[in-house]
Amino acid sequence: MSLLPHQLELLSPAKTADIGREAILHGADAVYIGGPGFGARHNAGNSVSEIAALVEFAHRYHARIFVTLNTILHDAELEPARQLIHQFYDAGVDALIVQDMGILELDIPPIQLHASTQCDIRSADKARFLADAGLSQLVLARELSLPDIRKVAERVGGAATIEYFIHGALCVAFSGQCYISHAETGRSANRGDCSQACRLPYTLADEQGRVVAYDKHLLSMKDNNQSDNLEALIDAGVRSFKIEGRYKDMDYVKNITAHYRLLLDEILTRRPELARASSGVCHIGFTPDPDKTFHRGSTDYFATGRKDDIGAFDSPKYVGLALGQVSRVGKDSFELVSREALANGDGLNFMKKREVIGLQANTVQWLGEDDEGGRWQVTPNDPAVLASLKPGVAISRNRDHSWEQALSKKSAERRVGLNLVLADCTDGLVLTLTDEDGLSVSREIALTLEAARDGDKALASLREHLGKLGNTLFVARDIQLQLRQPWFIPASVLNGLRRDAVAALEALRVSSWPRPPRKTPIEPPALYPDSSLSYLANVYNHLARQFYTRHGVSLIDAAYEAHEEPGEVSLMITKHCLRFSFNLCPKQAKGVQGVMGQVRADPMVLKNGNETYTLKFECRPCEMHVMGKMKKTVFQSPPPVAEMAPLVFHPRRS
Repeated sequence: MSLLPHQLELLSPAKTADIGREAILHGADAVYIGGPGFGARHNAGNSVSEIAALVEFAHRYHARIFVTLNTILHDAELEPARQLIHQFYDAGVDALIVQDMGILELDIPPIQLHASTQCDIRSADKARFLADAGLSQLVLARELSLPDIRKVAERVGGAATIEYFIHGALCVAFSGQCYISHAETGRSANRGDCSQACRLPYTLADEQGRVVAYDKHLLSMKDNNQSDNLEALIDAGVRSFKIEGRYKDMDYVKNITAHYRLLLDEILTRRPELARASSGVCHIGFTPDPDKTFHRGSTDYFATGRKDDIGAFDSPKYVGLALGQVSRVGKDSFELVSREALANGDGLNFMKKREVIGLQANTVQWLGEDDEGGRWQVTPNDPAVLASLKPGVAISRNRDHSWEQALSKKSAERRVGLNLVLADCTDGLVLTLTDEDGLSVSREIALTLEAARDGDKALASLREHLGKLGNTLFVARDIQLQLRQPWFIPASVLNGLRRDAVAALEALRVSSWPRPPRKTPIEPPALYPDSSLSYLANVYNHLARQFYTRHGVSLIDAAYEAHEEPGEVSLMITKHCLRFSFNLCPKQAKGVQGVMGQVRADPMVLKNGNETYTLKFECRPCEMHVMGKMKKTVFQSPPPVAEMAPLVFHPRRS
């Protein structure tokens, strides 16, 4: 396992190293970040040197840094990937998040490996296999329910840590099982370049063309929010709580990390048998609110069972929080009734038919209050938007300027508890620092001691100067003075002694951090749960094929990106079911009678512009398949491979 059984880890995303630092200050026990290549977020890369600096910062708090190397790899990319892994190891990275099993066949350092969400871990048997094959941490499919998670955790036992997404955007397809982007554009989601076809509008019809839903975002899900289920997830066996968002900005990461830090800390206060996975206490300088940052509405998805309101069908955009209603529209402004305060620069929006219309408040003016609430005069940047407004229109706010201003400044600090003991010795003074993790350093200074004229004042001054830990990562929990008598000690001497001791302890915290070793696979090699693999296994190189062969698989098809599937196949496999969403599931009804007559619920058709997909429904596993073919131009093009920039090597850390 990558964690002890009683430890809970809050795992936050970072698009950049700066965001990673703020995630740690706002409560993350671990951060996952992309490197310069092979990460499943194409435009969220960071240099090895940037990651190395983040690692050193994180290890001061005994927080961990995971790097995503979770695309499927072409044969030509295996050696560059191997070289990059060595650089990550030398930079002090704690673990790699991987999808491609070929990585387990490479000659790489003993760095810990975690299973990416693209590994599509839905079954207890597959989870146990990956644990036995050498993976230390497993992120389960977002579609699993609490009972499903418990079954997986029980099957895995202590062989691996169970990780689960608790917040953020939801891909409609099982992760790693979406090929629609590659089929249409040649951009592969499994290689970090998804075109997000799921956020487009579609029309749903039956085979005979009778429309069920017109021009709706039928494959766009609301955002995941497991705030109410954290304790149930703990009891089901989850130990790493993952926030989605390697494309998200600083405000999102600060806000959502702080939100879950406070929720987990409340649970830890009530349950002393559990502990957080890193050190320090976070002091949050604002009130976290998940509704203040980007989301498409909230759902706990399938954690507590299937629901009919998981889709964001009207719009994939962020409309924010309801603010109020328009009461009057003027020539260059409108009046708004709201019980919330507004600010210049707020981002507002409203619905016009099925479209979200946005506007920015150039200026706002308080007009007074009546029985309905506060009245505000809002002057938009673009007066043309006023033509779409009329009294009674509901206004939402998706950019709270005052909120963003607060988060743009220092909004949290994290301090590690410290005990300080100052004692006199034969040659002068010795200061011993012991942190909350039991790490200790001592520093001495040769000094001729002189008795203080005012003993009480001298002792108070010593405590004051020893406790000045302002810009360090420490906070004094206890200060003891073990002196034969009160001494006069110049402030400059004491401050210098304290600074030297603090610097030594900070260095010790980094150097003594026990990087977890790579897990040894069991011998003889565990058998994969199936003896054959289709394109859905995403085998894209000879080492991945070698891995599965070594684990008992006899028939292995190539990945979809290898361009060996010219016919109609499942381009998406989803737990989301449009029959269920529109009350056409056989378990709900046999059909709906409407103005267009009886709608046949199987198969159905999705249309977007010139693209048409057939929907097939598998009732036993309760899944929907979006069927289609790869475009001829894509199929006839070479299988994708990265154009590798020269790797820059860095010296090994001592």
